[in-house]
Amino acid sequence: MVVRQHRCGGGALAVCALAVAGVMAMGSGCSGASGEGAAGERAVARDGPAGAPAAVVRRAAEELAGAGSAETRTSMETAAGGTRVTIRGQGAYDFRRQLGRIKVVLPKDAAGADEHRPITELLAPGALYMKNRGAGVPDGKWVRIDTTALEDGNLVTGGVTDPTASAELLRGADDVTYVGRTELAGVAVRHYRGTADIGRAARAASPSSRGALAAAAEGFSTDAVPFDVYLDDEGLLRKVRHRFTFATEGPAVAVVSTMLLYGFGVPVSVELPPETDLYTGRVQQGGDGPETP
Repeated sequence: MVVRQHRCGGGALAVCALAVAGVMAMGSGCSGASGEGAAGERAVARDGPAGAPAAVVRRAAEELAGAGSAETRTSMETAAGGTRVTIRGQGAYDFRRQLGRIKVVLPKDAAGADEHRPITELLAPGALYMKNRGAGVPDGKWVRIDTTALEDGNLVTGGVTDPTASAELLRGADDVTYVGRTELAGVAVRHYRGTADIGRAARAASPSSRGALAAAAEGFSTDAVPFDVYLDDEGLLRKVRHRFTFATEGPAVAVVSTMLLYGFGVPVSVELPPETDLYTGRVQQGGDGPETP
């Protein structure tokens, strides 16, 4: 099944495979930070010499692989015609096997109806599986998307940024500054702010992530992705917020994606669907008509 993105007029970007909304438009959001203080200064000193904050942030993917797995909550903010839409997800992810299961909840009226069943998404290297996709997909069937064929590398397509991709993107971190110490759900964390270069991240990424990030480097209007990231004192990523920008025929389109990680070491069981459970017919795409199989 071929999955494509189409640039549209009026400042909106229709993403063919997007399971959660027909258009994306300008979104915004940024976490506040605590003041610095002595504890924060000691944390920076532990990170090493000048310029070390960037190195610390770039290690996030490796630290997560060492931790093994985590529970996650996600959100993706978009806005169109003055209406803001937030798509939320919750699940668990295995960073060593790069497999995860996330239940995506659509906001009311996000896809043109009052009520929507949650979409189950399975994340795997190079692939996104969606169940309860709707749009003509039979109940019980899965839609499989090759993420290396997506112009955004599945950084926003499924309404959830793949947790591995979120971390791997930080390998391209540059101009990183230490903001200060704060607390997330009772955990002391260090807040860093910077910009990630998608192309640089793709070149430094693990082999299983390289293809999707390389595709993303071609799909955004700029390689520069501003971020805010929160690491605990063990270097584990606890929260990251990316702000992506697309090129369109009208004004640039922004999407804000946030991922929270907690419950490290939780068992994660993900079984990918067999070929017989995959839907290979046409999929109706919001606002774009049927997709070519």
